[in-house]
Amino acid sequence: MTDRNESVARLAQLLKETSIQHGSFEAVAPPHDWWDWYAAYMVGRQDGDSEKDAVAFGDQYMADVKGVVVPPEALSRR
Repeated sequence: MTDRNESVARLAQLLKETSIQHGSFEAVAPPHDWWDWYAAYMVGRQDGDSEKDAVAFGDQYMADVKGVVVPPEALSRR
């Protein structure tokens, strides 16, 4: 496999993981642009965050930067 193909495979895996993690946010969040949460989550993962920490970063980014606030009780059910 070439370096580019390996890069595509890694990115595809990260996108799949991101879509799975976003599902629980999507279920409880008000209307939002999915790509904003995806980008925050993916930056967290690329920076070395665990899945749990990247989820928290995605949630916090959405609240702080995009104004998409999920009630704490809804987040606790995730």
